[in-house]
Amino acid sequence: MTREYDVITFDCYGTLIDWDGGIRSGFAAAARRAGVTIDLDAALSAYHTIEPQVEASEYRLYRQVLAETAQRAAATLGWPMDDDTAQFFAATLPQWTPFDDANPALERLHAAGYRLGILSNVDDDLLAATIRHFTAPIDLIVTAQQVGSYKPDTGHFIAARERIGGLRWLHAAQSHFHDVVPATRLGLPVVWVNRKREALPPDGPAPLVEVPDLRTFVEWVCRK
Repeated sequence: MTREYDVITFDCYGTLIDWDGGIRSGFAAAARRAGVTIDLDAALSAYHTIEPQVEASEYRLYRQVLAETAQRAAATLGWPMDDDTAQFFAATLPQWTPFDDANPALERLHAAGYRLGILSNVDDDLLAATIRHFTAPIDLIVTAQQVGSYKPDTGHFIAARERIGGLRWLHAAQSHFHDVVPATRLGLPVVWVNRKREALPPDGPAPLVEVPDLRTFVEWVCRK
């Protein structure tokens, strides 16, 4: 097989790690700790709405983003989450687990000779703890802490290009907003791993290809 790419990078949380499941479990654990009962679906929905707003303000470590977003989401449900509980919520992130298709996909790509990387809106220590869940080596890591910004800003992609150099690079991610938009803005090939079966936003941009999961992504890559 003649490979079209040398390096494949991924977003981590939502693409490799079950992001929604992790947020729900984090809120469940925090609520148990605080002795309150909350609607986990409503908490998850509020979290998704609020986090981009928090990230768009002045850069701060992702632990702080997690904590502030959790507090603001809880407030929409009538729960005044205290600072200690918010930090407890943030500290659950390394326990969030991969999707069932993540490790088989990474292992197959590694065995096929691809270098693997992660571009993530997270702190170095949190990602280091998460990477222990993966069973294939990750050669390239670019975090928000390293570049001082959060996707959809282009800092991750610019830093990755500098490190990858002239090697042929493909990016894959679940979030159209966080990854497909900035990658296409820079002219980088990006695959949309559309796990949630979302409609392509009417104002684009279109990815190189759209797949429903990582198993299908690997099949597509290995056919090329």
